[in-house]
Amino acid sequence: MTPPAQSVHEPSAAQQKAVTAEAARYALLRRLAPSIRHHLVVNLQPIGMVYEIMDRRLRAPQPNLAEIHEGAHKINGYARAALGSCLDVVTWLAPEEDARTTAAEGVRECLGLVATSFTFRGYSLRNEVAAVPGEVKRASFRTVLTAALIHLTDEKAPPAEIALAAQSTPEALVVTLSLRTTDGEQGFATAPAYRPLAWDDLQALARDECVGLQRDDSGLRLSLMWAGAPD
Repeated sequence: MTPPAQSVHEPSAAQQKAVTAEAARYALLRRLAPSIRHHLVVNLQPIGMVYEIMDRRLRAPQPNLAEIHEGAHKINGYARAALGSCLDVVTWLAPEEDARTTAAEGVRECLGLVATSFTFRGYSLRNEVAAVPGEVKRASFRTVLTAALIHLTDEKAPPAEIALAAQSTPEALVVTLSLRTTDGEQGFATAPAYRPLAWDDLQALARDECVGLQRDDSGLRLSLMWAGAPD
């Protein structure tokens, strides 16, 4: 007897959108991986330097205990800073769902993560975001803003500048990214750590994070719903 044919169920539209968003999120994290790695180790480097100085001082015929104590105190401070930095970097991989951020702090965090790599690639970032009352979801802000920055630089060859600004509306925080070509160094023409982030990827992430997304000839516009009513 011929076995009955198995029914094949096509994924629903919602399932397809979820898969697309997850693929875009993975691509974003792969692109951010070099910057994340840098931030994980940058606060550990001073510890090794201070240790080498302490080691030389301890091998002296008459070690200066005050200097040794000072070095130990510095190592303790650097270790605490490294621990705090590492714990914060982990939240890029496993976001705290209830965490919130302001416009100024959110932009500062995102630029702090990617600015060095962008500079090497020939892109400058100009932060024009002033203090804006109110808070938005931190994970959504980080995800969509960093994806938008990477997408813009994937589409536009260096040298170029991206200016970031923000304004408050009753419904949302609106962040604009304006890109323009500049004169200057081309940067290091290295291949991306992973594939480019396409417009479809950025749309999928924005949709998944409930962030409004628009683009025009000058750049991008992100609209993030308030997590709490702005003052």
